[in-house]
This record gives sequence, C-alpha cells and structure tokens, in this order.
Amino acid sequence: MWRRTYFLLILVRIYFALSPSYLHPDENFQGPEVIAGRVFSYPVHETWEFTSANPIRSTFPLWLAYGWPMYLLRWLSEGFGYGEVSPAVAYWTLRVLMLTLSVVLEDGAIQELVQSTPTRARRVAVLVASSYVTWTFQTHTFSNSLETLLVSWSLVLVRRIVEDKKRSGVLASSILGFLVVVGVFNRITFPAYLLLPSLSLLPHFQRKPFSLVFVAISALFTAFIAICVDTAFYTSGDFHFSNALRHPVITPLNNFNYNRDPTNLAQHGLHPFYQHVLVNLPQLLGPAFPLLFLLRRQHLNPQLLSAISGVALLSLFPHQEARFLLPAVPLILSSIRLPRSQIKLWVSSWVIFNIVLGVLMGVFHQGGIVPVQMHIAKTNETVSHAYWWKTYSPPIWLLNGKNEELKTVDLMGMPGSQMLERITEALPPCRSRKPPTVDNASVYLVAPRSAYFLKQVRVFNSVTLSEVWSYRRHLNLDDMDFAEDGIWKTLGRVVGDRGLVVWRVGRNCFATVD
Repeated sequence: MWRRTYFLLILVRIYFALSPSYLHPDENFQGPEVIAGRVFSYPVHETWEFTSANPIRSTFPLWLAYGWPMYLLRWLSEGFGYGEVSPAVAYWTLRVLMLTLSVVLEDGAIQELVQSTPTRARRVAVLVASSYVTWTFQTHTFSNSLETLLVSWSLVLVRRIVEDKKRSGVLASSILGFLVVVGVFNRITFPAYLLLPSLSLLPHFQRKPFSLVFVAISALFTAFIAICVDTAFYTSGDFHFSNALRHPVITPLNNFNYNRDPTNLAQHGLHPFYQHVLVNLPQLLGPAFPLLFLLRRQHLNPQLLSAISGVALLSLFPHQEARFLLPAVPLILSSIRLPRSQIKLWVSSWVIFNIVLGVLMGVFHQGGIVPVQMHIAKTNETVSHAYWWKTYSPPIWLLNGKNEELKTVDLMGMPGSQMLERITEALPPCRSRKPPTVDNASVYLVAPRSAYFLKQVRVFNSVTLSEVWSYRRHLNLDDMDFAEDGIWKTLGRVVGDRGLVVWRVGRNCFATVD
C-alpha cells in the first residue's frame, strides 16, 4: 500500500514541477538567468548581487547545478543541427532536473538518515513526499533547494564517518569537505545546519586524524577552485591563476560583510526574532508543527539537531524568509512522531493543508509570469516595451533574445497614476486628431486582471488598452487590501478576477482634455 501511495505522490510532484508557478524572483535571478546568459548568450538581467563592486553571489554552485545541463543542451542542439536552444526548453529541463534531484537525492538521504523499523522508514518516506514544500520549493531552482540536498547528504556522510570505527573513511571525508565548501559558497547559512551534528565528528577525528586531514585537503582544494571560478566570472579579460592569488573574489566573505550590516538588511525587510519559529515554520509544516512539542529527549537525532541549530542561528538575523528554512523541513518531518490518538483527524488535516498550499503555491502563485514571457518570446508582433505592473520581476532570459530590442520595465507596485505616466512616455504622440499611423512597435502592459485601476483607465483616460493574451491560473497575493476593501471584496477581486493579462497600450487621440 505504501509503495502505491509513494508512487502516486511522485506523480503529484511531477505535476507541480511542470506547473509554471513563480514562487520568488530569486529562483531565476540568482541562478538560471545568470548562467543562461553565459552558456547561450541570451541577453539577461543580472541583479545587484552579481554587478556590485563586491559581488555576494558565487557562481561556482550555479555552474555545478545548472551549467552542465545547459551545456549539454547546447551540445545536443548543435550536434543534431537544431540551432539555438529555446529558453523554454532550458527552463523545463532545469525543472525536470530539480525534480529528479528531489526524488533521488532528497528522498534517498532521508531514508538513509532514518535508521529505525521498516514501518517508520516507510512512514517517513510518505510524509516527506506528501509535503507541499517537496512538491513546490524543492522542484524550483532555489539556492535554498540546493541547500536542502547539501545539508541532507552532509548529514549522511557525517553518520557514515562516525559509524566507521575501523577505517578513517577517506572517501566519505573527502566528499564531506567538498560538500561543505559547495554549501558555504551556495549560501553562507549552510554551516548553521551542521553546527550541532558535526560535534559528533570530534571523537572520530581524535581517533582517526587522517579523516580530518582529508576533510581539510578536500575543502581547501574545492575552495580554491570556487574562488578561481568566481574570480574568472567577475574579472574582465583573460583569467590567469595569478588573478585568484593577487585579487581573489571571495563571495562568501562579501556576503557575510554585507549581511552583518543592519542597514543593508533593512532594504530587504526586517522581522522579529520569533518570525522563523512562530510564523515561517508553521507556514511550512502546517499540522506537523505542533508535533514538535510532543518530542521527547530520546527522540533527538542528528537530523533534528540539524534543524534546531539551523532555525536557532538563522533566527539571530533580522531578515527572515520562510524559504530560508527549507533544509529543516524534511529533517523535522523525518523526526516527528504521529499522534496515536485522533490519527485519522491529523492525517485529514495534513492532506487538506498540503493540497491547499500545493495548489496555491504550485499552480496559481504568480503563475502567469512564465507563460506570458514565453508567449511574448513567440509572438510575431514587434514589441518595443513591456511594462510589468503589480507582479514579480519577470525572468528576462525567457524572451529568447527578443530583449535585444524589447525593453522590459518592472514597475512593481507603484501607484496607478505614476504607472500611466511611465507608459505614456513610450507612446508616439498624436500629430493630429487622427490616431498615429506610423509603423511603431507595440507597447505592452502586463498586469493582473484583478488590478481594477485599469478598468478606470479604459473608460476615462487618454490611453487605450486592448487585450492581447491572458493566462487564467495566476493569483497576485501581494495585492490584498483588506483594510480598505474588506475581506470578502478583496478575495472576490483577487480570486474571482484571477489571471494575468497582456494589454496593448495606445494613445487615445480622441480623448477629451478638460
């Protein structure tokens, strides 16, 4: 029975992996967008993390995760004579890759960490596979998703090294040193999850010092390669190894220096110290969160210690997002004990919670952004500007080279009047009382249908809007105005008029000016 359930949950994971929801801009701008620009020469938008004088994002783990599949796609496309690789193909390939890594590496690591009865191991497998976090976040290209895999397998290697009483565990120690460096260059929060579990290595290193030697050698060599990769990426001109020695680019150090300044963190949002524990964890775990308080001392294991140390240390930083706790989710789910009484009620609440959050985050959450970009990439219409309003920042690399001529402008959530002023700047002027007939490229406005300000524009303003294309499965959860419109009116607008619309904008030359 459990095998059929687990197989069904893999199918669910496949469905969400192939759904174009958009959980956070970082899933593109801190990964595929950067690498795609180098591999396929797509015009891309590199964010400030990559363009500042002291870049804080390492490209080393990005090449390991996304570089080789992109190069493989390019090699296959050129080898079979298909020409350039479409960004859509690269996008879905990376989604399938993350799905595969989740099923093979995440599930495999958790099963090896759960050393208990076969019944408990099967229960944990189903529990982790039935979490909406596994369906959604782990199938997207987040650095946090990669961190989850790196933390899980680091814990596996720590256990293998500690349990090997006879040998130094040279291979496991070397791989552990490699993973630790990749984890640090991926996210500087990585050591927080290994702080407590790694203490179990100290007696082993005392008995087998060669194990520590190989960890150090592997880590130092990997760190040198990572610094060389980043130095080559961020330094203009030809790369020489002397550059890494004279002027190295050490991105984790830059990241640490940036994040220790409270004024920098304030730009991204400050949260109370209890945000992770009282808000983010319940949001990720749902009905599994209260079960944490039922655990006893004998239930402590390496994966639970890892989750505790990670959550505790990350709570010291004032900027706290739920996705920062992704590595803790499978570790906690593999440690909790299901209630013996009212088990059916708990299972029902668990299923409902994950279905609701899975559909919301995995299908509808900003779900139209990627399809709209792919539609614009395929359209035969010449477009000069695409203004995005009240959405997440769109991934530029999906435009298939059109952004060489198409200017994408992210207006974020600016007031409607300012939005109109910005768009009007790109429209041709009215030369007479006849509408302009010059062969100008179109100007697009991409906005949620729930943005009711546009209804007023279509009736009263000097700008005309004609609908070009729309995608229905899109919810803009950042446009909730409960204080002004009330709960039901807001939900009726955001949910009832869900969808993302591409409008062609024109100047209404017959508008009456008072």
